[in-house]
Amino acid sequence: MDHSRRVVVSAISTTALLALAGAWANAGPQPPAVVEPVAPPASGDDDLLTSLEQATNLFTSQPTEARQHTAHVLEALLTSVSNLLEEGRHRGEARTRLLSLAAKLAGEVGWHRFDSGRHPEAARYWIGGLHSANALGDSDLGAGILSDLAYQASWRNRPELAADILRRALTRTRHPAAQSLLQLRLARALAVHGDRRATLRALNAAEHLLGAPCADPVPGWCTWLSSADLAVDTGQALLDLGDTRRAHTLIGEGQSLLPTARDKTRGVFLAYQAKSHLELGEPDLAAAAATESFELAQRIGAPRCVKLVRDLTPAFAAFPTAQGVPELLARTAS
Repeated sequence: MDHSRRVVVSAISTTALLALAGAWANAGPQPPAVVEPVAPPASGDDDLLTSLEQATNLFTSQPTEARQHTAHVLEALLTSVSNLLEEGRHRGEARTRLLSLAAKLAGEVGWHRFDSGRHPEAARYWIGGLHSANALGDSDLGAGILSDLAYQASWRNRPELAADILRRALTRTRHPAAQSLLQLRLARALAVHGDRRATLRALNAAEHLLGAPCADPVPGWCTWLSSADLAVDTGQALLDLGDTRRAHTLIGEGQSLLPTARDKTRGVFLAYQAKSHLELGEPDLAAAAATESFELAQRIGAPRCVKLVRDLTPAFAAFPTAQGVPELLARTAS
């Protein structure tokens, strides 16, 4: 359970990530080995597992604004789950429940690290979650964790790496909703790379797969995916391809459909919209979008959204008298 360790590598190389994704894509289903328990389970084990599950569900379902205060609680829960797994005495259903908790908690803690800009740590937690997903034999969950690593690669301006990871993840993804999300993230990576034809193909696939009928329930890690996400991500992909006006329309439509629980996503796309307005020479519109993004990010505790806006300040400095720009520069400098 490597994701619980306190010592974290300073960087995770492109080669290592591609090797990890390739090994995952080429691995067939592997049933867990049958191992006799070291000791019979204690009578209170079921109550303990139930308590851990209830606490995990409680703290991973908090509103966006409250989640900035839950990181330490999630880490403590993950440590407890990891310790129980390392004891090695839980088998059968109890072990499955623990592995499910480990994967979910590692994913959540990874996102906390990612939002704080601690990228090597985020990747380490996600890789730990991937090991748990593999032990469960849950290929959709594994694909979802790989897609988080790909999202991180895109965020860090490594779109080719992101696309490579996502292509591997798609080879074993089964549920249409999971496939839709991966195709949407693939489109974003391809758009940054400038591959118009492949981007549009991935966007079409994402739209076709979203809401497609399936007998199995939607995997928990992508239940939030909706037409709002399709609109805003399609808009951002079109922005990267240079289709600015259509992109702004789609992003605006998508943002109007996002629930309050998705304020972090709203903040990210407002910052992207501000950047696009700047590139079009529309500093007043850019300042309005950036100010809204900055205020929202500060309220919900989203450091990476704050950084997105602050990274735009040199471009805003070229329009010192435009409406809203002096106030925005003063806010971001404080």
